[in-house]
Amino acid sequence: MTAGLTAKRPPGASPPPAGDSAALVSLYLSEGKIQPRSVHGWFAAWRWALVWLTQAIFYGLPWLEWNGRQAVLLDLASRRFYVLGLVLHPQDVIYLAALLIIAAFSLFFFTTVAGRLWCGFACPQTVYTEIFMWVEKVFEGGRPARIRLDAAPWTLNKLWKKSGKQLVWLAIGLWTGFTFVAYFSPARTLLGEISAFRLGPWEAFWIAFYGFATYGNAGYMREQVCKYMCPYARFQSAMFDKDTLIISYDEMRGEPRGSRPRGVTPISVNKGDCIDCLMCVQVCPTGIDIRKGLQYECIGCAACIDACDQIMDKMSYPRGLIRYATQNAIKNRWSKAQMWKHVARPRVLVYATLLTLICTAFVISLALRAPVRADVVRDRGSLARIVDEGRIENVYRIQLMNETEAVQHIHIEVTGLETATVSGTTDLELKPTEAAWTPVAVQVAPEAARRLGDGAHPMAFRIVSRDTGGGIDAKTHDVSEKSTFVIPR
Repeated sequence: MTAGLTAKRPPGASPPPAGDSAALVSLYLSEGKIQPRSVHGWFAAWRWALVWLTQAIFYGLPWLEWNGRQAVLLDLASRRFYVLGLVLHPQDVIYLAALLIIAAFSLFFFTTVAGRLWCGFACPQTVYTEIFMWVEKVFEGGRPARIRLDAAPWTLNKLWKKSGKQLVWLAIGLWTGFTFVAYFSPARTLLGEISAFRLGPWEAFWIAFYGFATYGNAGYMREQVCKYMCPYARFQSAMFDKDTLIISYDEMRGEPRGSRPRGVTPISVNKGDCIDCLMCVQVCPTGIDIRKGLQYECIGCAACIDACDQIMDKMSYPRGLIRYATQNAIKNRWSKAQMWKHVARPRVLVYATLLTLICTAFVISLALRAPVRADVVRDRGSLARIVDEGRIENVYRIQLMNETEAVQHIHIEVTGLETATVSGTTDLELKPTEAAWTPVAVQVAPEAARRLGDGAHPMAFRIVSRDTGGGIDAKTHDVSEKSTFVIPR
């Protein structure tokens, strides 16, 4: 499925002896700067739509308010994560695990169906590379103009174009770094600290680090990140098969390739539909020739499809010389209906079913999440003791966490243990998102203790929470936490 590494010999190296098949393979080959040509078309429009969508979400969320605070805020100092109406504590790490599982199965599902859709349309590296290349085009012009400018001697005009581009790149990078930090430190507070020159060292470090990483990756490294740094290109073949939709060149239709005037039918010059214009190579952001087959460098952006379709229109040939298709569909000349029938294979259906079940369970779990979380810890200093009138007493500490931004009125009682009574702070009020510890003592009458016998006996704490002062609209929730009551010998 992926193209093999081509044997390379560094300049000046001696050739291998005659008859010796060994050759030096370079894991990194220094290449000239790739200057992709701009392209317009259906896939390009989708790519830019996702650029606008993802960046509107990324840059906009830190400025959105919810209940008087930032809508999405990962407050590491107070160990609370705010996501719109949700308040998550470190104990809610299970939801992070669920999100990672959903992301993994989504990657498996989309890659199995249609290859590197994520890489070509929504990956941050692709998104920011598109933005930075657009800035480069604004300052330096299209592909031919950029190539001429790079080869030209330094003049005032070249200095202005290059420096202007660099300043805009830096501004985008630093604003991206600021936005990244604003998810952990409130955006308005952070902006005020910058304006007053009171920015903390850690905030300054991460703004600079993330900003210059964006600047370097999207401005200079570009395709090198996809080809040499991203591991996805290396293991994608494990998720591909011959019924995966990939960007394919129809060799049966396109070969033999060759140039010809417009309006000339391929059969009249004994050639295929490909006119060898190299537009598919010029628009490729990683500089590959898709006509050589699928290669691991291909990020699935479909720019070559848009470019080839435009050429086919000019030549009055049918579109689709380069298109999304499966290897089996190209080989067996299947129709679209036949191809899609094989795309919906058992492997894809299993991924889709698992993904649906996990997403459903995740949403239901969030919807049914109790407003108060409770953790019961026994007092290790005194497991059990005899108090007034021979009653047996166990002491506990209960941690209560308000998972909402409403005041919760708490009442604590015990269930599952005969004649048990609770003393201590059994009624309290939790402020929004507050976490508090409260000590409670559970006592059992002597006669009940004799009937139960020595040892540990199961019981449970029932925590009843009400999110209003007790009016008609009061919402009551119960949380039960298991524990044990110890009766000494």
